[in-house]
Amino acid sequence: MIRKIICFLISCILLSSCSQFGPDFMKAGRNDYNKVLAQTDDEETLLNLVRLRYADNPAFLKVNSVSTSFNWKEGFGLDGSIFESDAVGKNNIGIRGNTEYIEKPTISYSPLSGADFVKNVLTPIDHQVILLLARSGWSLERILRLTVNKINHIDNASEASGPTPTNSPDYAAFNQIAKDFRLLQKTSKITLGYQLDGNPGDLALLIKKDYIGDADVGKFLSDLKINKKNNIIPITPNYFDASSNDNIQIESRSLAGILFFLSHGVSIPADDIKEGRVTVTKNENGDDFDWQVVMDNLFTVHTSKKPPEQATIAVEYRGNWFYIKDNDMQSKYTLMLLNQIAALQSGQIEKAGPILTLPVSSN
Repeated sequence: MIRKIICFLISCILLSSCSQFGPDFMKAGRNDYNKVLAQTDDEETLLNLVRLRYADNPAFLKVNSVSTSFNWKEGFGLDGSIFESDAVGKNNIGIRGNTEYIEKPTISYSPLSGADFVKNVLTPIDHQVILLLARSGWSLERILRLTVNKINHIDNASEASGPTPTNSPDYAAFNQIAKDFRLLQKTSKITLGYQLDGNPGDLALLIKKDYIGDADVGKFLSDLKINKKNNIIPITPNYFDASSNDNIQIESRSLAGILFFLSHGVSIPADDIKEGRVTVTKNENGDDFDWQVVMDNLFTVHTSKKPPEQATIAVEYRGNWFYIKDNDMQSKYTLMLLNQIAALQSGQIEKAGPILTLPVSSN
């Protein structure tokens, strides 16, 4: 009987030593790192928006690489004394074992800086990027409100594309034009495409022939002060050609302008406003201007003294918490769109700053 028990124990030891832990480690580790990278990217974006609202310099840190090694050690031992006869002594069997798990991640960071990076951040968004985003499924209203300063004579709070202005901006007419743009596109009365004549490669607005005399299309063109009668209207970046009334002139924002614009969706604690830590925008009557009327269901960042419970993303800054609510889908969509624009606009940037490599040790 004793020998059967010993054989069974030895078999268990051998079987356990043959188990493969590598795939399980890879599955758990890869997903965990993926979640953390996505979360910290969003947190960095939110942190920079809060910094801009306080007129503090933003900083961008790129994760170059994440590498890790796993080490699993296990050992088992069996010792004891077995006697054929009870007269000699009692049988004694001892089992000992040990396991050791070591993970050694190494994370490499580098700051995004240098002339190329700054140039890309300050360069206005190309019209082709607007078309690309529109064709990828994003609402044209959201795209225009985020990326455009002006369409023809209609201003989209262009002063907000930089440090917070002291006077309230113009915005209402543009928000309506952006909604009309989306509605006409959604109902397939208009579409965006490329010009074939004139300046091939530039964008154009195509009015479907069945809707050339449509009342909604007519009002839309009238609001833009366009007198052109045919169904193809060029879209140009030449905003200063104010004498033209036969095309749509779009002045786009830079990535820096978009970040400044969205920073005005950050709610500021009353104490910081009272202490003059942020610029306060005033209405014509001298009252404080509410930037949420500009954001209008586009982007809202809340603030609290304590860590928020129902937040999809939150950062602590200057002793307060700033966060986006988990059920605020519009703000989450805008943040997602901002990240896509940043990826398109940043491009492949040479790393001008020092690379910081951090081996993470458990010691």
